Amino acid sequence: MPDIVLATINARYIHASLGLRWLFANLEELQPQAAIQEYCLTDRPGDIAEAILTTKPTIIGIGVYIWNADEVRRLVGVLKRVAPAATVVLGGPEVSHLPLRVDLSEADYLLQGEGEHSFRELCRAVLAGQPPAERIIPAALVEPGSLKPSYRFYTDQDLAHRIVYVEASRGCPFACEFCLSSIDRRVRPFPAEAFLAELETLWERGARTFKFVDRTFNANPATAARILDFFLTKDPPFHVHFEVIPDHFPDSLKERIARFPAGTLQLEVGIQTLDALTAANINRRLDMDRIRENLFFLEQRTKAHLHLDLIIGLPGESLERFGHHLDTLVALTSGEIQIGILKKLSGTAIDRHDREHGMVYAPCPPYEILHNDLIAFGEMQEMKRLARFWDLVYNSGNCKRVAPLLWPDGGVFRGFRAFSAWLHARTRATWQIGLPRLAELLFDYLTAEQGRDQAEVADALAADILGIKGRVLPPSIMAHVTQRHDGRRDLGDSLTRRQSRHLR
Repeated sequence: MPDIVLATINARYIHASLGLRWLFANLEELQPQAAIQEYCLTDRPGDIAEAILTTKPTIIGIGVYIWNADEVRRLVGVLKRVAPAATVVLGGPEVSHLPLRVDLSEADYLLQGEGEHSFRELCRAVLAGQPPAERIIPAALVEPGSLKPSYRFYTDQDLAHRIVYVEASRGCPFACEFCLSSIDRRVRPFPAEAFLAELETLWERGARTFKFVDRTFNANPATAARILDFFLTKDPPFHVHFEVIPDHFPDSLKERIARFPAGTLQLEVGIQTLDALTAANINRRLDMDRIRENLFFLEQRTKAHLHLDLIIGLPGESLERFGHHLDTLVALTSGEIQIGILKKLSGTAIDRHDREHGMVYAPCPPYEILHNDLIAFGEMQEMKRLARFWDLVYNSGNCKRVAPLLWPDGGVFRGFRAFSAWLHARTRATWQIGLPRLAELLFDYLTAEQGRDQAEVADALAADILGIKGRVLPPSIMAHVTQRHDGRRDLGDSLTRRQSRHLR
């Protein structure tokens, strides 16, 4: 019967909370009295509260993030009404920085900062009947070498079915004003030998999916090389994800990255903007020559899967400039390009631009920008829809041959913007558009609106979609398919009839 429950609400089941495991690992003598409980956004606050209170805990610690802040607010409301004597402690990014924009006033304590040591001390005080008088408790930065390892608290079920989050360092050497990591400019590495030993233990236990949460994995090339060497000694299948800065790939890292087999390595490359003035305005370093050189290398000489980020709404950057950046990245790489909407996170310095650039943000999570002096509210709403449709069509990988047909003159942003506007007008939705329906919409747009040959579009859709077993195309499209795909016979009337039955 635990006295301490450590809980959070993850975005999806596949995400396992590293933060809870760090807290649990460092409870020292209190660890036998504690338990970890994880939930998902699909769980109802009342059901979560019921599960947490089953053991009548004295202390309930909850991790609060941008994706679950509203749900945590509702959960705390239930907990404090059903079990008012329980001490509710909140921690995580959404309570660590001012201003606090979600009403979490019903919680007993807010732990601001890295809580591995501070949470333990707070629990000791509460269990001893000496709770602190101050509701907000600041926590100092933790030296990684002082922490007891957390990775052993991933269960075998976690290792088999969930992403294993790990970190080789904390902090970031850069000062990008939109990012919370810019607050902690000192990179604090975990002791390398001990960290590699923990990775080996995870591997021996069966972990094969690793996501590094380091903000700048390649900031220290020597340490990055040792970690890459660790995975290069392992036999696939495995998958490892790193977040990297685009202009810092010395030859020692390039040589190693080039050796990873296909399907094993994903690099999240933080671009955000390709405009020098915008980058300088938000205190972001930008070396375009190196970025082009390194993207060319990653694209042409490695099998790494690339995931690049661009942000809409940065101060001083128009939609025209953003569109130019998107066009440039599509020409430079075939990887995913994540189109993000600027968020104003508490604690970041991006708010200093509010008056000069007319930056207005939503009051609720995820605090996305509503408009600024260069992008009107209606245009920003349009861009949010465009970002969703871009994921469906481009980033999904389902439309590699069809997508370029949307921008026949090479103007990626202009062409896709026109399709996005048409798609929303046709569907009035951005979610729950299945692949067969999306194929129909693409076919209609490209043939009726652009005047493309029906057989050309149908063949491109067939090549994109039918390469994976079990996928089907609507009969209205199959009727126009003329080419053979993946060694199949001509896709004629018999296949159309089978798919028609399947679709019904």
